[in-house]
Amino acid sequence: MQVKDCHILIVGFARSGLAAANFLLDRGAHITISDIKDHQELEKSISQLVGPVRLSLGSHRLEDFLDADLIVLSPGVPSSLPELERASEAGIPICSEVELAFQFLHGKVIGVTGSNGKTTTTTLIGELFKKAPGHCVVAGNIGFPLIKSVGSPQPEGATPTTFVVELSSFQLENIREFKCDTALLLNLSPDHLDRHKDFLDYSRAKERIFLNQGGTDHAILNADNPYTMKMAHGRKAPVFLFSRKQHLSDGVFVNEETIQISYRGICEKLLPVREIALRGNHNLENVLAATAAGFLSGLDRNDMIETFRTFQGVEHRLEPVRKLHGVVYFNDSKATNVNSTEQALKSFTEPLILLMGGKDKGMDFTVLRSLVAQRVKKLVLIGAASERIFEALGEVVPTVQSRDLAEAVRMANETAQPGDAVLLSPGCSSFDMFDDFEHRGRIFKELVLSLKGQSLDSSSKEAE
Repeated sequence: MQVKDCHILIVGFARSGLAAANFLLDRGAHITISDIKDHQELEKSISQLVGPVRLSLGSHRLEDFLDADLIVLSPGVPSSLPELERASEAGIPICSEVELAFQFLHGKVIGVTGSNGKTTTTTLIGELFKKAPGHCVVAGNIGFPLIKSVGSPQPEGATPTTFVVELSSFQLENIREFKCDTALLLNLSPDHLDRHKDFLDYSRAKERIFLNQGGTDHAILNADNPYTMKMAHGRKAPVFLFSRKQHLSDGVFVNEETIQISYRGICEKLLPVREIALRGNHNLENVLAATAAGFLSGLDRNDMIETFRTFQGVEHRLEPVRKLHGVVYFNDSKATNVNSTEQALKSFTEPLILLMGGKDKGMDFTVLRSLVAQRVKKLVLIGAASERIFEALGEVVPTVQSRDLAEAVRMANETAQPGDAVLLSPGCSSFDMFDDFEHRGRIFKELVLSLKGQSLDSSSKEAE
């Protein structure tokens, strides 16, 4: 792709928009940035630009879209934007930041998508490749834009860089030539229905991870999820399955509480499930998916086993924060949909004080009624969705609504007794009160660590 002297419009100026702008500025493009936020709200990002750009802020203007040679769309901006539809009708190419990055990548791509588990699985695969020859980059929706990973072509004979890329439905919507050498679809459940018109539209966006694959590539799917299995048919790439519940003739599965790999008539045992450091059945599925990716990439089995025994998980996903007076606090801020909260609840046997709420994405909270009744002793609600959650779950368990996260943490601390766990697992996005789920998780951890008492770390003992 030639970008020098091209007039390129970047729509949405968050992390990926900033990264794309700087990448294109370095290559001689003329950049206009369009965002509904004003200059003051975007001041921090504007200060990080490496060259002059034209700013069109406060609203989107049709003339900016129609004057562009190329439009680069950030994940947070819906494709249904009227200005984008007009630009498309005018024949102006529109691409996502990951599509732009792909045009300049040199190496192999392992793409990971799904409704839940993307970040954990992407990070885990990256950890597997740390022990392998060559360079590995973990990027994408995980918080590090793929465009920032684009470097110079590799020397002849060098081991190709492996790019392990977390991909959201928003990023996949606007890919055209982007191709994964190995594509993983972990699971599908209703999500982002505030953005996609329905579940079918959301599913089709996820299925685009297999776009452009051929016979030498690999498609990895969850055999236990009926929606992903519908996508196993008609793939151009060979399909390799993983399952927590079924014995597979070709794939990665659990048998007699041991992870096993079956391929072309040969079955080998990897390691007992009990030796995996991650907590919960959903994380077992993430390990199975990572095993499939590692196996098909030819990684050393002993290195994989060691990684699974030591990998403790990612920040903001069932992250232990503190133990205080016999109560353990967990940050699961990355649970931005109901299914994620469901999986989190299944990971605990301790009585729970559950903190939920945030921006409503059109989720059905009533599906949690049974689990909440079984495992939650008190429900504390925050944010814009608190009223809907109260209507769905308030009669199942003692429930209170709080003004903000600080009050929610205080209420949880006052309620919790030794042996309980306090869990922030919102089941909603964060944008009603926070910049993103990371911001929400950081604030939660700060609030928990500020509670009266001594915080635990690996070298300290609990203050009772």
